[in-house]
Amino acid sequence: MAAFLIRERQGPILTVTMNRPETRNAISDTDAIDALTECCDDANRDESIRVLVLTGAGTTFSSGGNVKAMRAFMESESHDPAAIRSSYRRGIQRLARAFQQLEVPAIAAVNGPAIGAGTDLACMCDIRIAADRARFAESFIALGLVPGDGGAWFLPQIVGAAVAAEMSFTGDALDAQAALRCGLVSRVVPDADLLAHAHELAGRIARHSGTALRLTKRLLRESRHASLDTVLDLSASYQAFAHATPEHRAAVDALFAARG
Repeated sequence: MAAFLIRERQGPILTVTMNRPETRNAISDTDAIDALTECCDDANRDESIRVLVLTGAGTTFSSGGNVKAMRAFMESESHDPAAIRSSYRRGIQRLARAFQQLEVPAIAAVNGPAIGAGTDLACMCDIRIAADRARFAESFIALGLVPGDGGAWFLPQIVGAAVAAEMSFTGDALDAQAALRCGLVSRVVPDADLLAHAHELAGRIARHSGTALRLTKRLLRESRHASLDTVLDLSASYQAFAHATPEHRAAVDALFAARG
């Protein structure tokens, strides 16, 4: 079986393509989870990477769970709740932790349907750009399941409690324009232009200090749950570090040079 991910570097931009169209880029298989978590770890270690762009091969971003594997499991005699709980914690929930700990900005270029855990994977990224044909569904309820991958935490952070509840309780899909209206995505672009738009945005991000980008992302993530006093203290500490970087000094020098 081919590797789940294709990685491509364009300077400081890492483009990661889920490349299993025969499963509609399902992400619940162990090798897919391993590949995505390893990619996040590698991006954290490689300080030359400033932006990660995540997309899918074919016409689907990700179908979430592998339905064939799900059915095979259902028909087996192994239904120990404690074992199932452990399999989620050791399995797909590793994605939530890996993306939450990813230090560089991540853009989800959603090229087609993002279903169930596919929607949640897109929500684990910082920015989502949707192709016209994209659609999103928090569809676990349609299979009598709950969002076992962390979607119940990520989705409300982006669209708010009411929209997240409606999506989760109905399982209904949103098309790209509906996703734009509720803030699930920041823009909708023609299908053929998706990666061009994602890379243009990535380029505007990547031209800035890698250190400042990583620190800014950390502040934004911490602000989701920390008090104002805590965020102010972190901001002062991070700023003290940023002031001492060569990138800051070069940027200030360039600003004064441009002013003549």
